[in-house]
Amino acid sequence: MRTAYLFVFAQAHQDFRLPEILSIAELHGFTITFPKEGQDPSRPFVVLELEEEHHARLLARRCILIKAVYEFYAQGSTYEEVHEANRRNRHLWSRYIENTSFKFMVSAHNHTIPQWRQREVIESFSYMDFMGRIDMKDPEIVIGCFEEYPNRSGTTRAKDEGDGEFIQVWFGRLIEEGSARPLIKKFDVKKRAYYGNTSMEAEISLFMANQSLASPGKLVYDPFMGTGSMAYTTAHFGAQVFGSDIDGRQMRGKGDQPGIVRAASQYGVSARILDLCTFDITHNPWRCGELFDAIITDPPYGVRAGAKRLGRKKHRPDLTPSTPASVRDPDMPYIPPTKPYELAELARDLVLLSRYLLKPRGRLVFFLPTVTDEYQEVDVQTMLCEGMEVIANSLQDFGSWGRRLVTIRKTTLERYPAPTFDARLPAPNGSEDVAAHVPAHQDFRRRYFEGFRKVVDDESNK
Repeated sequence: MRTAYLFVFAQAHQDFRLPEILSIAELHGFTITFPKEGQDPSRPFVVLELEEEHHARLLARRCILIKAVYEFYAQGSTYEEVHEANRRNRHLWSRYIENTSFKFMVSAHNHTIPQWRQREVIESFSYMDFMGRIDMKDPEIVIGCFEEYPNRSGTTRAKDEGDGEFIQVWFGRLIEEGSARPLIKKFDVKKRAYYGNTSMEAEISLFMANQSLASPGKLVYDPFMGTGSMAYTTAHFGAQVFGSDIDGRQMRGKGDQPGIVRAASQYGVSARILDLCTFDITHNPWRCGELFDAIITDPPYGVRAGAKRLGRKKHRPDLTPSTPASVRDPDMPYIPPTKPYELAELARDLVLLSRYLLKPRGRLVFFLPTVTDEYQEVDVQTMLCEGMEVIANSLQDFGSWGRRLVTIRKTTLERYPAPTFDARLPAPNGSEDVAAHVPAHQDFRRRYFEGFRKVVDDESNK
């Protein structure tokens, strides 16, 4: 029989919450039920049903956005409704009545409850008749009551104004406080031994590691390694990491020891960095597929660093051996020419490469920047190929643009040949409409520096 649990979330990255907990549930092999229709995952309190209390603890220990998990007793828009529901659930808390030390706490979201009313709220639950001693430091159980208020940020008001005008009250017994959020400070980029101007912030890196199902025994690949932000978090969760980049200088940094290895040593995970190689993913050395359990990356999209691939920007006529320009000093290192790598093309190639390199049910986790006003769900479909499906698509909103954390799973058991990246992908699932669609991430770099100005017909300006 399933038990209802109250999840208290940190008020950040609301769109990432459900994909994260569903991913960790899949990692540990259990399912989550959503008992109430119309629950808003953007609100800080959500009730979910699990088979075992142990599952709730697993989620609290791994999910970055969970502040705490409570055994759910009651909720209501008034305290009368809460007390009525709580009395109906007496079987859940009656075993703690006789001889259990306890602590009762009352708090609010978007509001501060005055102490006198906190006491009133606690006394209103006197019918529970707990006989154990009150222990504020080390109780056997913690009972929590939460009032949820509407967001009133940006308004000027007295401290206690609106007290009692809550949206909902939530009530339950603490199972476990979230222990993963402190990892945000541990992996803080500002405290890292090696980082660059494109290093991913710690919280987002941890989300991506959870989406990739990083765990001991997993092999994870980052094809745009850069300064290694995703490598440290995935390695922290036990995965072995391989990285590559077209520009090896980002991975090496300065000094005798590569920068990524220095930072990994700081976190105690250097032994899980298998190797770092310099190559273009469109001219890669992979000669067999199905190597990796996950591919996790943040492709460069041109705001701080543009994506490159091997090749020349302009066609150059063939040179004969007698042409002086074809003679190169053998003592000088050869630096191959590169050309811009358009984001939409890069995304399609990344999915195609992932289908080749991932094991069945392996995951590709990456960020895709899009223009907010022009984004459509079909945008993500334009990059898909047969055997790959989107299972999560979460937005980090920056206003006029945002970046989407896209999680794609390999669903096929069929073995595909190594991709050549020479031709445009065929229409996914045979859909010509999707193939003809221009996604909102097309030419993102140019549009970003143009301020995302919309193209207006000359006729409309007359």
